[in-house]
Amino acid sequence: MRASARHRRPASRHRVPRWRRPATVRLLLAVVAVVAGAVALLAPGPSPAGTPEEPAAAGARPGPPVVLSAVTTRAVAEPVRVRVPGIGVDSPLERLGIDGSGALQTPADYDLAGWFTGGPAPGDVGPAVLAGHVDSTRGPAVFWRLRDLVPGDEVFVDRADGTTGRFTVTRVERHPKDAFPTDEVYGPTTGAELRLITCGGDFDRSVRSYRDNVVVFASAT
Repeated sequence: MRASARHRRPASRHRVPRWRRPATVRLLLAVVAVVAGAVALLAPGPSPAGTPEEPAAAGARPGPPVVLSAVTTRAVAEPVRVRVPGIGVDSPLERLGIDGSGALQTPADYDLAGWFTGGPAPGDVGPAVLAGHVDSTRGPAVFWRLRDLVPGDEVFVDRADGTTGRFTVTRVERHPKDAFPTDEVYGPTTGAELRLITCGGDFDRSVRSYRDNVVVFASAT
């Protein structure tokens, strides 16, 4: 996105849903591990701050609290690079989290894309999210041509273990920032999905930010 040298606006300021924030994601991973038959030995300890505890059943003695942070296993290695041949993107990936307001962080480098570490890694079941800027005061940024993608275009995500995930674009959408499709972007999926996000639409000079977000949806192939 375009911004002044003194005050830069991020590529996307939508809020990450609470159930996609780190503590909740770890809980979902714990549930998945149990369903899959995995055995996790969790040491007793204090509940994480802000994590509600379920009331004990009538007449039952409460057991030790679950340590959600102990569940950290991923099915695939972390992503380190994204390549989109159709629009000339070949970028290392920064690690992105959420800021104090609950909004998705954006890459510090306008020429790099980033991966939201609070969600699945690309290739795990669920929607992995990559974000990047569209431009800056210097000109086009890493996701400048994201809006030009069409269904059938390919996206490759290289991982830390040397493997590569391959995804095919299924649709490209543009939404006002005040009507961001949170459930569609972050909601559960039955397979491995990928979302690429940047700014788009008209540039609002009064707030020095684009009015919309461009969202690319892709599925693993």
